[in-house]
Amino acid sequence: MPEKTSPARLDADALDATLAPAYARRGMQQPIPKNRLPEHEMAPDTAYQMIHDELMLDGNSRLNMATFVTTWMEPQAERLMAEAFDKNLIDKDEYPQTAEIERRCINIVSSLFNAPEPGVGASAIGSSEAVMLAGMALKWRWRARRQAEGKPHDRPNLILGANVQVVWEKFCRYWEIEPRYIPMQQGRYVIEPDEVLARTDENTIGVVAILGTTFTGEFEPIGAIHDALEQQNASSGWAIPMHIDAASGGFVAPFLHPELKWDFRLPLVKSINVSGHKYGLVYPGVGWVVWRSQEDLPEDLVFHVNYLGGDMPTCTLNFSRPGNQVVAQYYNFLRLGHAGYRQIMEALRDTATTLAKGIGELGPFELISDGSAIPVFAFKLRDGIDHYSVFDISDKLREFGWQVPAYTMPENAQAVAVLRIVVREGFSEDMAQMLLADIKKVVDHFEPLTDRAPKSPAPQFAH
Repeated sequence: MPEKTSPARLDADALDATLAPAYARRGMQQPIPKNRLPEHEMAPDTAYQMIHDELMLDGNSRLNMATFVTTWMEPQAERLMAEAFDKNLIDKDEYPQTAEIERRCINIVSSLFNAPEPGVGASAIGSSEAVMLAGMALKWRWRARRQAEGKPHDRPNLILGANVQVVWEKFCRYWEIEPRYIPMQQGRYVIEPDEVLARTDENTIGVVAILGTTFTGEFEPIGAIHDALEQQNASSGWAIPMHIDAASGGFVAPFLHPELKWDFRLPLVKSINVSGHKYGLVYPGVGWVVWRSQEDLPEDLVFHVNYLGGDMPTCTLNFSRPGNQVVAQYYNFLRLGHAGYRQIMEALRDTATTLAKGIGELGPFELISDGSAIPVFAFKLRDGIDHYSVFDISDKLREFGWQVPAYTMPENAQAVAVLRIVVREGFSEDMAQMLLADIKKVVDHFEPLTDRAPKSPAPQFAH
């Protein structure tokens, strides 16, 4: 057993904390165990300082141009989040107002996506959990239809592009569904209607289309895919639905592209997932899934829990989690409204398109997307540049503090290697000009070095 701390030691530690400067304290002058519990306690300020200093080795999240997740929120939102850390979101009987705020958020998201029946949905840890829930609903509804028709239901498949986020691969593997991937091609990094139809059959549980791809930020042609699928369903007698992965674009399109029909205005769209911690502008830890109607969320996926008090219907893969991200989402909805979200998205788009234009004008780069769909764009080196690569550029930019991901495109387009920049709230036009200047410095560094071998690709990118 660990030895008990003596009163004398406690007095000595108190005196040490009172008299010694921060880095001359006893706790700061000896190594701490990294992989086992220490024998003795330490002063809270000492524990804080040691962990704080260790975290300085991380990159600066504000300069991370790879991540889609929010890295800046208003101080009032941060205060509300701190006040709600200790509230268990699943315990709706004990925290009824947090549960009410969650319900309001679901209604707001449903309404934003033009659902005919607002309020059918769930909060999630992020879009990854939301995707799992939506995918399960697709499978359950397909299986029920097949059972009602007296047909086999043991070989479900799902149509999706090779450009999907890795969670879809996890979903298909975990729930034993055949993924029918549509490969990308050089110059085309989204799926097309004819490729979708070519892969469907009576065992297809659904078609996944992306509103803002991870690789380039482009919108897939959701309306065209929907119309082609609707015609096929009518002629074949099938009832193949669509799910829209709007993780990145769901909180952008309604404000920048309100005329674009991609949501529940299309009858075959039965479910949509969106990340609150991306362009919903909340710190990491919240996503949303909404269904067109109650009919599209099978009752078998809803559990009624009462041991925490009251009857609590839940549709989640997780259980206990803090309510603070949901509270922060509601703060944004209340604080910003339509006008505020529109202003932010317009500013981010303008910053992204201006930065993309500036990079295109540097000379060695070719834009693959320009940031006009969502504030995300990708670019590659022009053909013929063979003495440095996008991986060299990514590595060199780290010397300036910037994290700009370099990766190869999906299957059948892997010969194309790109850099991608995500413009988020907290990234100003002034910061964009600093990044552009540093990219130019990197180009100026590599251009004369014609006798060097370029850096090879890193492991396959997946976000």
